Amino acid sequence: MAAPMELYCWKGDWGLPSVDPDCLTVLTYARFSGAPLKVHKLSNPWRSPSGQLPALKTPDDGVLFQPSKIITHLRKQKYNADYDLSATQGADTLAFISLLEEKLLPALIHSFWVDSKNYVEHTRKWYADAIPFPLNFFIPNQMHKRYLERLQLIRGESWQEEDESLEKQLYTDAQECLSLLSQRLGTQKFFFGESPASLDAYIFSHLAPILNIKLPNNRLQQHLKSLSNLCQYCESILSIYFIRDSGETPPPRASPKTPTGESSEFDEEPHKRRNQILSVAFGLLSMVSYALLSGIVSIQRVSSNGALKSRVNMDDNEEEEE
Repeated sequence: MAAPMELYCWKGDWGLPSVDPDCLTVLTYARFSGAPLKVHKLSNPWRSPSGQLPALKTPDDGVLFQPSKIITHLRKQKYNADYDLSATQGADTLAFISLLEEKLLPALIHSFWVDSKNYVEHTRKWYADAIPFPLNFFIPNQMHKRYLERLQLIRGESWQEEDESLEKQLYTDAQECLSLLSQRLGTQKFFFGESPASLDAYIFSHLAPILNIKLPNNRLQQHLKSLSNLCQYCESILSIYFIRDSGETPPPRASPKTPTGESSEFDEEPHKRRNQILSVAFGLLSMVSYALLSGIVSIQRVSSNGALKSRVNMDDNEEEEE
């Protein structure tokens, strides 16, 4: 029997099977297409075989870590949620995915990773609490930097973080996108009728975090809640396809596998303790290396007897690096 495909993704919370939109896209598409995946829900991206989340470990094609490449691989394995779509509907899928990435995703990134109140009080706090020590000291900062670079890439060189007019336009574009999606969905169950497709996976993964996660500043949520058909759309997908994935309570240790074959973060790992020790050791080594390179720690040579002595210079008033 062939080894099962294994999906590594961020764990869930706030009633969502995963807190990360990219992970949520892949999870949702897998449910729509019936792809049999062994799912590892993690709070440490370094435990992924690619060091990134989501990541799909396959028997033949190695490790894939981009949602589009993962979905393409699942299609090649005959798990195709778009099988019944026409050529026109296929073109519409590409157009709407581009619309999401150009108009809605930038505001989603801004809400979680750029808005200072949301980032400090919610996003960074959640990841710092979820990621194990000592990695929680610098992985959230790395993620913050990557999302800022992603936003810059989408919006172009004209984007300036402190420009209020550009920020206002960013949210205006997102609200217009939500209204267009609401108009396109109408009274349908899914965007192409009665059966879900890959477009529904992309749209749901962008809407559900906006709807479910309670941010201190959530302008997008206010507008989304005014579009009742999109709210019902998200609630319907959660209740039909993720009835066991509320993301609020971990599965019991006594029964690690769910009926669908999914597994929690520590499922069937014979070397779990070793991996934990190696992860912590590597994290400590990274912190020490960073301290040496940044000058926080200095090593001075004493010439009297040629011996080496180490001195650690710490500033008690040093602010945490963002």
